[in-house]
Amino acid sequence: MLPSARWRAAGAAAVALLSSFAQGQTWTSCNPLHTTCPANPALGMTIDVDFTKGEVGTFVGSGGTPTYGDGGVSFTVSKSGDAPQLNSVFYIMFGRVEVTMKAAPGNGIVSSLVLQSDDLDEVDFEWLGHDSSTVQTNYFSKGQTTSYNRGQFNPAPNNQAEYITYTIDWTSERIVWYVGGTAVRTLTMSDAAGEYPQTPMQVKFGSWSGGDPANSPGTIEWAHGPTDYSKGPFTMLVKSATVSDYSTGKSYSYSDNSGTWQSIRSEGGEINGNLGKAGQVTVTATAPAATGSSPSVPAGGIGKGSTATQTGWPWEGTGATKSNPVPDGWIITPEGKIVPSSSNAIKPPNAFLLSGPLVLGILALAGGRRP
Repeated sequence: MLPSARWRAAGAAAVALLSSFAQGQTWTSCNPLHTTCPANPALGMTIDVDFTKGEVGTFVGSGGTPTYGDGGVSFTVSKSGDAPQLNSVFYIMFGRVEVTMKAAPGNGIVSSLVLQSDDLDEVDFEWLGHDSSTVQTNYFSKGQTTSYNRGQFNPAPNNQAEYITYTIDWTSERIVWYVGGTAVRTLTMSDAAGEYPQTPMQVKFGSWSGGDPANSPGTIEWAHGPTDYSKGPFTMLVKSATVSDYSTGKSYSYSDNSGTWQSIRSEGGEINGNLGKAGQVTVTATAPAATGSSPSVPAGGIGKGSTATQTGWPWEGTGATKSNPVPDGWIITPEGKIVPSSSNAIKPPNAFLLSGPLVLGILALAGGRRP
């Protein structure tokens, strides 16, 4: 086999390994408030993913088939049951998530950016397709709602036609939601009155049909459905995502069933070990008071009652990823790719070595000439 052919074969093998790794993710339903669960794989760093360059191994698709192009990754709802999304193979323990995107249009269509833990702590942005001027911000703790004052509608003008960067900055003391550099909402731990999200979070984003006739009447009403699929398809576009983990280590685990951040342990690292080292959010303005608090239909379209919990995507906990989603000898790059470490990387043959036989042949031919 020629050296170049061997290199192509080696490259193909590497791609196949990554593909099988991404497709072979195993998910378990395990709530650490009730039982001992596998540790959550930690990001422990900052990644900056450009989806206009294609897919990366740190985010895997489910619920449909996200597609990639010049505009980034597309999440298209065209029929009942479509709910394409990307889920991170890692968790962050406090951190910052920035996503540059266009929301999907359409009555009943919902675009979502969700941080969610295995015990159903949650922080999110949600865009309802009937309104291109606002975004809903929400938080939940342990999946409980108890009261319906957690959702707010905040300004996000022209969010279906323009790429806008949305940021969730989450620490042990406060959560700030930003729209295009404007701080639109701040929640402190004391404000949350014991219902503050504080356990390791997975990052998810995608689109779905809250207005699908199969959903509960409350969900359909909240999403301003029903969805008319004949007016679709309806597409959410994500150009890029930057994720910073404010903690360090290989994995995060729950030391007890309390669900407090102080109970979280880091293997090989430190909780808040990256805090202050991941750069700062550039704040361009502070928004006026929210356009709505305590929507007429509860955030997420859930039922009434003090023990009600979020149901339906993205509130169905997918559980922890496999405990070590990065194969031995591979690493996560700052671009969010999963590649061989430098010691195990498959390197192309040296250009001089490839040209060596040709050079020797030319020299031999030249040496054989007579004046």
